[in-house]
Amino acid sequence: MSKRDLPLLTRPEIAQRICSGQQLIILHSEVINVTSWSPFHPGGALALLHFVGRDASDEIEAYHCDATLERMKKYVVGRVELDEKGWKPLTPPIALGLIRHPNGIKNNWVKEGAVTLGSSILNVPITLNDEKAPIPTSLPSDTQLRETNPKIYTLSPEEIEPPTSELDREIEYKRSRAFQELKRRIVDAGLFRPSGLLYGYETEVVRYLLLAAGAWGLFFYTNGWIGQMTSALCLGLLFQQLAFVVHDAGHKGITTDYFKDRMIGMTVASWIGGLSVGWWCDNHNIHHLVTNHPEHDPDIQHIPFFAISKDFFGSLWSTYYKRVMALDGFSKVMISVQHKLYYIVLSLARFNLYANSYMYLLGPKPKRDNFWRYEIAGIAFYWFYYLSMLKSLPSWQMRLGYLLVSHIAASPVHVQIVLSHFACSTEDLGPTESFPSRQLRTTMDVICSPNIEFIHGGLHLQVTHHLFPRLPRHNLRSASLLVKQYCEEQDMVYKEYGWMDGNKQVLSVLKDVANQLELLKKVADGEIQERMMK
Repeated sequence: MSKRDLPLLTRPEIAQRICSGQQLIILHSEVINVTSWSPFHPGGALALLHFVGRDASDEIEAYHCDATLERMKKYVVGRVELDEKGWKPLTPPIALGLIRHPNGIKNNWVKEGAVTLGSSILNVPITLNDEKAPIPTSLPSDTQLRETNPKIYTLSPEEIEPPTSELDREIEYKRSRAFQELKRRIVDAGLFRPSGLLYGYETEVVRYLLLAAGAWGLFFYTNGWIGQMTSALCLGLLFQQLAFVVHDAGHKGITTDYFKDRMIGMTVASWIGGLSVGWWCDNHNIHHLVTNHPEHDPDIQHIPFFAISKDFFGSLWSTYYKRVMALDGFSKVMISVQHKLYYIVLSLARFNLYANSYMYLLGPKPKRDNFWRYEIAGIAFYWFYYLSMLKSLPSWQMRLGYLLVSHIAASPVHVQIVLSHFACSTEDLGPTESFPSRQLRTTMDVICSPNIEFIHGGLHLQVTHHLFPRLPRHNLRSASLLVKQYCEEQDMVYKEYGWMDGNKQVLSVLKDVANQLELLKKVADGEIQERMMK
C-alpha cells in the first residue's frame, strides 16, 4: 500500500485510539501501531511506551538499521498531516503512571505508581507521606491486579494533551529535520561502517591480551602479595576495558549485526565478567531515550547512595524498576555526605552490577531463550573460575585483597559513565522537546587526547554517542566534528569539559543537593520544635 492509499488519521482519532489502549507512534508522517509487537521488542516494551502519541522519528532512526526500518512498514496503519511545526505530541499514558489493566477491556487503565505528571492530571499523590492514598512500593503482578481490584482509570483525549510548554514547536521541528540531515552527512561519510580486520579493535585486542596475560600469568607463577595484587590489578583493568566492548556490542556498534554483536557482548560480559548484557541493554536503552529524567531514567536512579536533583526528595516512583525510590533514614544519611563518599561508593559499583544482572535474569522480564541460557551458563562459568582462583590463594587476607583490588581497579568505568550526565539538567521539558535538544541538554563530553582515549572507551564523546548510539566507537571523533557544526548552525550548546573540570562539576552538583537536603532537615526540625513549644 502506498502512502497515498493509507487512511488519513486525525489527531482526535489517534488520541481516542491511544485512550482505548492502542500503542500508536508517529514515524515521519506515518502512524505505526506497535501494540502487538511491543512484548517482543528487543529494546523492551517500555522503550515503546515512552513514545506513544509522539513523533519518534529521530529516536527510531537512531536505534534501527535500514533493514529494520523496512520491516516496520507492516505495522503502519495510517498517516497524518504535518505542518511547519511537525506533529503536536500527545502524552504517553506511562508518563501519567498508567498501564493497561490486564482485564483486556478497552480504556481500562491502572495506576502502577504516582509520577509527577500523573499527579497533576489524575490528582494522584506522589509522596509516601500521604496517609490517605499511599503509593505502592512495587508493581503488582497481573494476578494480583485481578485479585485486588484496584481503581480503574479511563482516559479521555483531553487528559493526554501535553502540558503547556515554553518550547517553540517550530524550532524543535527545525532542529529535528536538521538532525536528520546531519545523520545523512554522517552516513555519506561512511562513519556507520566499521573498518579493519577486527572492526577497528586491532590495538584494543592486543591490549586485552596483555592484561589477560598479566592477570593469569602473575596469578599462576607468583606466590607473594606483590605478584598476586598486581595480577588482581591487571584483571580489574581488563574488566574495565572489556566493559566498553560490552557497551559497544549492546549498541550493535562492533560488527553492526545484531546476532554477532549480541554473542560478542554475552561472551565478554557473562563468561569473562559475570554480568548480563541482556540486563544492560534493557536498562541502557531506556537511559538513552529519557536521559536524565528522575522518574524514568534508571541510570540516574541511585537512591539510597546518590541523588543529583532535589526531585528525588519526594520518594519518586521509578517507571523502570517499578518501585518507589524511598528517601528513608539511610538514604538521608548517605545523600548528606554523597559528595564525600562519591569515589568510595563508585569503587564498589561492580557489585551492584552483579545484583542488577542477576535480579534481571531471574526475574520475569527476559525470555527463557537460548540467549538467556547462554548468559546463565557464562555467569556460572565465571564464578567457577573466579572463586577457584580465590580459593587457591593461601590466606583469607590475600583472598579479600584480591577480590577488592580486582573490583576496585575496574571502577573507573563507573566514574566515566556518570561523569557525562550527573552534572547536566534533569528537568522534564515535556514531549515537545526534540530528540537532539534533549540529548544535548542532558549530556556532556570529556575532553582528552586521542592518545589516551582508550582509557575512556569512547564514552568521553558521549554527546555524539547519545545522538548516534549505533555509531562505531572508532568513528565518534570524526562524527563529533559534524555534530559541533550542527550545534553551531542550530544555536545549540555543545557541553565539553576536561577530566578534572568534569569531576568538579559532578561533585559540585552532589554537594549542592546534599546541602539542600540538610536545609530541608533544619527547616523540618525547626517546625517540630516550634510545635512542641506551643
